[in-house]
Amino acid sequence: MDSPDSADAPDSPAAAGAPGPSSPGAAADRVTAEILAAVLSGTERGVVVDSPPGAGKSTLVVRAARELVAAGERLMIVAQTNSQVDDLVDRLAETAPDLSIGRLHSSDGRPAPEALRHAGVTASGRVADLVEQQVVVSTAAKWQWVKDVDPWRHAIVDEAYQMRSDALLAVARLFERALFVGDPGQLDPFTVVGTDQWAGLSWDPSRSAVTALLDHNPGIRPHNLPVSWRLPYSAAALVSRAFYPFTPFRSGTGEGDRRLTVGVRADGGPVDAVIDEAAESGWGLLELPARHTVRTDPEAVHAVARTVRRLLDRGLAAVSERGTAPVTADRIAVGTAHRDQAAAVRAALTGLGVPVDGALGPAVTVDTANRLQGREYDVTVVLHPLSGRPDATAFHLETGRLCVLASRHRHACIVVARAGITELLDEHPSTEPVQLGVSVKFPDGWEANHTVLAELAEHRIRAG
Repeated sequence: MDSPDSADAPDSPAAAGAPGPSSPGAAADRVTAEILAAVLSGTERGVVVDSPPGAGKSTLVVRAARELVAAGERLMIVAQTNSQVDDLVDRLAETAPDLSIGRLHSSDGRPAPEALRHAGVTASGRVADLVEQQVVVSTAAKWQWVKDVDPWRHAIVDEAYQMRSDALLAVARLFERALFVGDPGQLDPFTVVGTDQWAGLSWDPSRSAVTALLDHNPGIRPHNLPVSWRLPYSAAALVSRAFYPFTPFRSGTGEGDRRLTVGVRADGGPVDAVIDEAAESGWGLLELPARHTVRTDPEAVHAVARTVRRLLDRGLAAVSERGTAPVTADRIAVGTAHRDQAAAVRAALTGLGVPVDGALGPAVTVDTANRLQGREYDVTVVLHPLSGRPDATAFHLETGRLCVLASRHRHACIVVARAGITELLDEHPSTEPVQLGVSVKFPDGWEANHTVLAELAEHRIRAG
């Protein structure tokens, strides 16, 4: 089963680091204590927590919920998707079996079995059936239809940077104060319509809920979780530098604490060479010859599929603070920018006999960056968004897209790309119009791509 964003974060972060004021665990404990104090006794309308990849966001949400209930409060929790809601319900019920939890769902929906397997969980499509529960959890889309209930004093908004401000406006009447937790480096909220007509306006509905909250409440100062428990030592510094320059973080593990062992000797080809490089350093770049291609570049798709096949054939094992475990198919993910690329990779993997999404038993996850948000794996294989392209569009330069693709792994990330991306970036500098009243997003995709490519260049294996 795919792990949630913070599945590797210990309930007591100090357990992952040596005792002492400078250890990752001590730093995380200190910030967590400050956040919980602000939630329980603060005076601002909201408490904002910026969480880098794998920083223990879900663990913080669960702990804050338990603390509020222990203080005698009833609580509502807002998440953005049904899978996020079910994950939270499952974790809450498993961590605190004494809690009474309501799972509010749509009239035609049904929660996942993982959420309903606990005795303390009650599911209903009517909020009236759940108001006596200590915690009620649902999606923002469902909460906006809730009426005729007394407001909750406290709410928790999970994945708050994925929530649009219009969705926040629709549910804000249901609570007095809220804890907003999310990852500012990932993809902006999704919208199917153009948003230029609202750019710069204080009521722009396409902005994230957190951005709108901070703009209207200047007294709120976000808290920053300082440690990633997912990203290995080899990755945390690069991801922090490239995507979180104003909220830096560190890895919860040290150099050499995690490693990949390879059971089968390399065959001398570039695919095996990049696997060995990634096992040794945490990063690998399999670089194909420069060429402008169609989006579902057959050569790049085959290279991705071949890399996954060899990862399985060579008997990798992940050694970490959790112990030693084989890198099975369900611990590998492939990330792409587009759905048709993901479909092409699935077909190529099936042709090589690799089980993919939906197969019986362990299977490789193949999906777009949007759908990989909040998930983690031992090894990821990424088809670079700019590989083979003749231009660098705003979509392909989206900072959050590259951030998601480069931050799903616990051990190693292998990037497959055609040569020439650096030159492409230099030929297509950012030309997005500057909008009055709109904060400039920093770092932009152009700069983030250059930072990541500079690191990958040190781990490059040329193919062809």
